[in-house]
Amino acid sequence: MSDTPSMTAQDALCAVMIAVSVSDEHIQTSELVKITNIINNLPVFANYDADHAPRVSRTVFELFAEEDGLDALFGLIRDALPERLNETAYALACDVAAADGEIAQSELRMLEEIRYELNIDRLHAAAIERGARARHTTL
Repeated sequence: MSDTPSMTAQDALCAVMIAVSVSDEHIQTSELVKITNIINNLPVFANYDADHAPRVSRTVFELFAEEDGLDALFGLIRDALPERLNETAYALACDVAAADGEIAQSELRMLEEIRYELNIDRLHAAAIERGARARHTTL
């Protein structure tokens, strides 16, 4: 998609979270609340203009509608995201996936794709996943 705008590192983190949320074709309110809370509270988003999020969302939606859109999305994310933030992106993705209390097969596949595309070590991924599970456990 030639008219797709480039992304900042924070846009890329936002795009990863949105991609996980829409991967099951049902955007849950709890996932949107989680994304909003992450953007509003985590230090990595300290200087982020939250008004960019709708534009990033549109980009993700448009790319998901294209045949090779997922590849294009990951290309944009890899171009914008410094390697040192790859594990951060994966952790945010896991938190969004766990936000509604259940992880659909499509979300698991998206997480697997994110691990692959961002070259997340399997052992590190397991620790990140365990942390997300611990944070989102209910009584």
